[in-house]
Amino acid sequence: MRYITPRKAAVGHGASHTGTQHHWWMTVSATVLAVLTPSFLMVIGTALQIPERREILGYFSQPYPALVVGIFMTLGMLHFIKGTRLMIDDYLDHTARKLALIAAAAFGWMVIAVTLFALARVMLATAQI
Repeated sequence: MRYITPRKAAVGHGASHTGTQHHWWMTVSATVLAVLTPSFLMVIGTALQIPERREILGYFSQPYPALVVGIFMTLGMLHFIKGTRLMIDDYLDHTARKLALIAAAAFGWMVIAVTLFALARVMLATAQI
């Protein structure tokens, strides 16, 4: 008698053989983003209330706001890249599909790079002050 769970039976089936892994990644990342979103909104809301540039730089040079923004933006963009890939695969064909996949991935990685660069620059700017 074999004891196979429904998940184990589904692994490796489908056209790409990674549908179950993709589903779990999207589920876990969506859950983490749902938990992290209130913290992100509080960090950004607090930053919007700060009147001077120097104080904003000081605020984002603290570990908690910087980590919340960095993790939220990185995980959010990785979730975006995988989600748009699924939609693009469903609705576009041939050259349009390839161009849309490249554009979505490039946009997501560019946002991640700009966010992390900006946070690193804030950290370095406040270290010199």
